Amino acid sequence: MAPPKSKVDLYAAIRRDARAGMSYRALMREYGVGFRTVKAALESVWPEPRKKPRPRGTRLDAYKPLIDEMLRADLDAPRKQRHTVKRIFDRLLDEHGAEAVTYPMVRAYVADRRPQIAVEAGRGVVHAFIPQSHRPGAEAEVDFGDVKVRLAGELVTCFVFAMRLSYSGKAVHRVFASCGQEAFLEGHVHALSVLGGVPTGKVRYDNLRSAVSRVLSSRSRAENERWTAFRSHFGIEPVRFPGPPPSNRPVLQGSSRRSMTPGGRRRRPPMASGTPPGL
Repeated sequence: MAPPKSKVDLYAAIRRDARAGMSYRALMREYGVGFRTVKAALESVWPEPRKKPRPRGTRLDAYKPLIDEMLRADLDAPRKQRHTVKRIFDRLLDEHGAEAVTYPMVRAYVADRRPQIAVEAGRGVVHAFIPQSHRPGAEAEVDFGDVKVRLAGELVTCFVFAMRLSYSGKAVHRVFASCGQEAFLEGHVHALSVLGGVPTGKVRYDNLRSAVSRVLSSRSRAENERWTAFRSHFGIEPVRFPGPPPSNRPVLQGSSRRSMTPGGRRRRPPMASGTPPGL
């Protein structure tokens, strides 16, 4: 019989042979383990995790409080007068006789400790993220994006209307020859028909010309009247059109375009010549 490949496999083999009637002594002899290993295998299917060894001290430990003091002093110092790693290393050598300390040791410690000290003083940025949470059928995103297609043997630029539900990720796409208002409204009708209804909450939009008549300010837009009547008819509640930076805008077309083009993750059969079909 081949030896177990891992400790989990070893525990499984011991438990299997124990159920078959093998004694402790026979199991120890069969697998070359001690009494404690056999006992642990019969008590749990999972081996106990290895205890992490205590971190070993370094030659820098005695000087870490001094480095921290320098870094804290830098918080109130002019930018060009703050300690560089080289300056900290030189001070340790000249003022404290740290002959056993090397420059890479100081550089690694300062790289980790400087942002921590800034955070402790309330002046740094804590790295964090805010997970998005969406209710089923409540929110959606709409955007346009260009795509290259071959029609009648010629490479032309068309436009993809995309509506994506934020909770499920289900998306509806339709290709148009232009990104005008007619395509914008027809894309909505098609998408709402495929999805079976209108989102009950907000729909996020980019700065689409088909829905905006003019820009009032960096964060304010005036809607086109035809679009206002259209969304009022369907009961669409749009989120205020976001301005810069671009990171505020819906990101739909990147993954959608890659999934429909030869360089993307899935290939689609080439479109036939004529009017681009809806996707």
